[in-house]
Amino acid sequence: MEFNELRGRIIDSHTHVASTDFIPRSFIEGAVENMFVALAAQGVNSPKAKLLDLYLQKLQDHHCDLLTIEMERAGIEKSILLLPDFTFALRDCKLSIAEMIERHRIILERRPQAFLVFVGVDPRWGADGVALFEKAVTQYGFHGLKLYPPCGYHPAERCLYPFYEICAANALPVVVHTGGTSPILALDKGDPVLIDQAARDFPAVNFILAHGSTAYIEQCVMMCACRPNVFLDVSAYQSMSIERLRGMFLRGISHKIIFGSDWPIYRLQGQQKTFVDALLSDNGPLSGLRERELTAFFRGTIERLLCKKNQAMHQTEGL
Repeated sequence: MEFNELRGRIIDSHTHVASTDFIPRSFIEGAVENMFVALAAQGVNSPKAKLLDLYLQKLQDHHCDLLTIEMERAGIEKSILLLPDFTFALRDCKLSIAEMIERHRIILERRPQAFLVFVGVDPRWGADGVALFEKAVTQYGFHGLKLYPPCGYHPAERCLYPFYEICAANALPVVVHTGGTSPILALDKGDPVLIDQAARDFPAVNFILAHGSTAYIEQCVMMCACRPNVFLDVSAYQSMSIERLRGMFLRGISHKIIFGSDWPIYRLQGQQKTFVDALLSDNGPLSGLRERELTAFFRGTIERLLCKKNQAMHQTEGL
C-alpha cells in the first residue's frame, strides 16, 4: 500500500509532549549520558554539554504546536499523548502530577481532534493518586492509564488494582513501559511478563506493552500470543534493524501489533514523516503485509481498543 493511501488516517499510539515541564532534568541527563557513550564508541567526539543542549532544544514544544505540524506532514490523524508520573521517584520534576494533568487537559481542550491522553499516576501516592486518576478519566475525558514500572513498582502490585478497577469500569486500555530507560531508573521492573498476573485478574482490561519490538521480544510475543487482552506497540522501532521489526509480523500476532513513534525521543534522528515513510517504503519492514494487516497496525487495532470506552459511555448514558 502506498503512503498516500494512508495519509491522514494514521493513529500514533505512543507520543509524549516534548517539554521539559513534564520530563525531569535528571531523566534527560541520564539518557544523554548513554547517547554520549554510544557516540564515543563509534569515534564521534561530540561534547556532552552540546548533546544535552541539542536534546533540550527539542523539548520546548510545550503546547504540541510543532507536533501538530509534524503529524499533518506525516499523515497522522491523531496521537495519543502518554503522561508517565516520575514525580514520586524523581524529585527534580518541575510540576506535580496534578499540575501536569491539568496542563494536558488544556492541550486536549485546544486540539480535541488531534490528541487523546493516557495519564500515569504513581500508585505509591495512595488514595489521593487514585482519586486524581479517576478525575482525569471522568471529568477530563482522558482515555487510558500509562504506567512506568522502572520508577520502582511492580505492574501487578495490589496498590495498582484500584486503578485497574477504574480502567475495567470505563473500558480504558493500560500502556505499560517495558525494556530500557534512563540510567537513573531501575531496569528490573521492565520485564513484560511482570504484567501477567494483572492481565489474568483483569481480563476485561487491555494491556499494551510499550516498546514491545525493541527489548524482551520473546516475552512480548509470548504474552500477546497467550493472553487475549495483551497487545504491544513498536515505539522506539527507530533504534532497531528493519529485519528485526519485520520479524515481529511473522510470529502470528500481527493483529496485536500497534504503531507508535515515541515522539519526541528520536527528534534528533528525523521527523515524523521521515519515520513513517521509512516504514512504508518498498523495502521497508511492512512491505510484505496485506492491506488488512497494514490498516490494523496503523489504526485499526488501537481504534478498536479505544472504541470500547466510547461504547461504555453510550451504555452508561442509556441507563
